[in-house]
This record gives sequence, C-alpha cells and structure tokens, in this order.
Amino acid sequence: MTDVLRRGRASLAFSFCAQGVAFALLVTRIPAIQDRYGVSDALLPVFLAAVPVLAGVGSVTTEHLVKRIPPSRLLRWSQPVVLLALLGAGAGDGVAQLAVALGCFGLAVGALDASMNMLGVSLQRAYGRSIMLSFHAVYSFGGILGASLAWVGAHWHLALWVSYLPVVAVLVPAALAGSRWYVDATPRGPGEEAADGSGGGSVVFKLLLPLCLVMTFAYIGDSTVSNWSAKYLQDVLGSSEQLATVPYNVYMVTTLLGRTIGDFGVRRFGAVVVVRAGALVAACGFAVVAVAPGAWVGMAGFTLLGLGLCVLVPQTFAAAGRLFPGASDAAIARLNIFNYVGFLVGSPLVGALGDAWSYRGAMLVPMVLVLVTSAYARSFAPRQDRYGGGHERARAADVGRGGNGL
Repeated sequence: MTDVLRRGRASLAFSFCAQGVAFALLVTRIPAIQDRYGVSDALLPVFLAAVPVLAGVGSVTTEHLVKRIPPSRLLRWSQPVVLLALLGAGAGDGVAQLAVALGCFGLAVGALDASMNMLGVSLQRAYGRSIMLSFHAVYSFGGILGASLAWVGAHWHLALWVSYLPVVAVLVPAALAGSRWYVDATPRGPGEEAADGSGGGSVVFKLLLPLCLVMTFAYIGDSTVSNWSAKYLQDVLGSSEQLATVPYNVYMVTTLLGRTIGDFGVRRFGAVVVVRAGALVAACGFAVVAVAPGAWVGMAGFTLLGLGLCVLVPQTFAAAGRLFPGASDAAIARLNIFNYVGFLVGSPLVGALGDAWSYRGAMLVPMVLVLVTSAYARSFAPRQDRYGGGHERARAADVGRGGNGL
C-alpha cells in the first residue's frame, strides 16, 4: 500500500468528518435560525425542502462536470463553499440573505456528497478491500461532534455566527490543505471492464434502479429518526423533554459503531450478507419502536435502527461503483440524488400518517420499506455471483481482489 493512497484515504476521511460537522451544525440549530430570521412555521418547510432539492441539482450537475473536471477538484472547492454558506446562514440579517446562504449550501452539498463518494469508491478499488464504511463512520463522528458543538452554543446562548465562526475558521483551511492529497480514480487494467460485464462507460438506469430504491428507503428511515424520534418519545411514549433528546444521540453513536466494524463484516461475509443483516436489524428496530410500552424500550429500538441502517448507504455507493466500473462517477452522482429524495419523502410521510392514523402505525411504514431493501440485497453482489460465478470468486470481487470489484 503506497503512501499516496494512505494520505488520500486520510485526507478524504477528514473531508467526510468536516461535512458531518457542518451538516449537524445546520440541522440541529434550525429553531435558532428560524428565530433569528423570523421565519414563520408555514414558510420554514419551504426553506428546509429547498436544500435537498438544490442538492439534487448539484449532484446532477456534478455528473456532467466530472466528465471534464476531476472529482478531487470539485471536492476541493465545494467543501469551503458549504462551510462558508453555513456561516452565512448564521450571520445574515434578512430572509433574503438566509435564502441565498441555504441555496449555496444546497447546491454545494450536492457536489460535495457526490464527489466525496466518487473518491471513496475509487480509493476502495485501489485498496482492494472494503473501506467505504470507514469514511461514513468518520462522517457519523463529525455529526456527533457538530451536534455537541451546537449544544454548547445553545447552552451558552451564543449567537449563531459566534458558534459557527471558529468551526469554519478551522475547517476551511484544514480542508484546503488536506485536499492536496486527494486521489482520483486509478487506471483500470485492460480486461477489467469486460470482466465486470457492465457495458463499459455508460450507466443503464434499469440496472441502477434497485440501488436507487435502497438509497431512498434507507434515507426515509434515517429522516424518520432524525425528525421524529424526540417527538415520538415525548408525545407517544411519555418521556420527559430532556430524555426525548437522547434517542438521536444514541442513534448517531450506534451508527458510528456499526460503520466502524462494518468493513470487517463485508470482508468476511460479503456485501450481500451485511446489507441483508442490516435491513433485518433496522426492521426489528422500527418494530420495537412501534410497540414500545415506554421510553426506555423505545430507545432500545432506536439503538437497533442505528446498527441496522448504518451499513446501507455506504454499501449502496460501493455497489454502484462495482456495477458500473467504467462509469462509476456518473452512477454515484445519479444515485446520490435518491439520498435527497428519501430525505424529502421520509419526514412528511411519517408526519402525515401520524396525524391521519397514529405515530405507532406510521413507524411500520419505514419498517416495511427497510424490509423491502433485503429483497434487493442481491443487487450488492458482484455480477459474477449474480450470474453464477461462484461464491469464492464473488467474495474476492466483493472486497476488490483481482481488479473486478471494489
């Protein structure tokens, strides 16, 4: 393993961590942003929905830009824009300034998410073993760190720009310095694309569709936890206001733990087994939450959700790169759009079902969708395995040996 790859992995891991910090600082301070700008409850959903919509636009744009610009360059400049837009969201004086800041944040974060995962997939291919979950593990760590910093800012009643400025001042130069070691896609051997059978340099959406559905369902589950766990524990399970803040933190911690050990599971058992197990554990988590008699059992359910859902998104990106080795950047950019589709659909879906039916019943819907994910687990196998290539060769391709996988 060369020093170039090691430095590339470390610098990309820092980028994932910085993004986790930035996103957590934004979403955990939404009430403070609303108060600062006087955004009404009716207008707030418009602002919140605009961010993932524009992120989808940014991801689509990235698919076309990477044909001429290396993903490393897109990542190098999109990350500072995300961080500066975060600061702008905390430092503005009027609603128009907030709209501009969130618009820049959304467009840049779409390019950032897509380019980060492009580089992650290409590094995994170069390493020859599963490392994708480790990148998302440090993203989870960044999320925990960002949420903790947000708590400090709220606890000390700091102005938004005061709590954001030190973070941005540290992360922007650090990200720019680390970007010099990003590693773009490594050259493939002459027979690798043909051996994979993916058809070279084009993305066939019909083949990508199962992975798009998995991505959507995973983010519906994730947004359910992030948007409804506190309300569910307090209003349905009768917890205190303080205890209601715990489930999301527990979810983030178990997500970090699951992703930290997840790569070892992929290397040992293969992506299909890990994805299927993750889907079943997540479904059990939703079932426990739905039938929980009290707050502590409900928190146990959210703990299971973190352990189950955490493996789905990283392995979906890895599977897209494996499915289209000659067009992995385009496949990942297109797949990344469904990250935002799930985020947009999840919270309103649960809220509407909760109001019309019950919040316990609403938790069964993401449970069913996650179970459907297990039916698509075969899409995570190398093509040789799906079409009769044999278990041992599939295991080798799953972790990237022999040049046919990631």
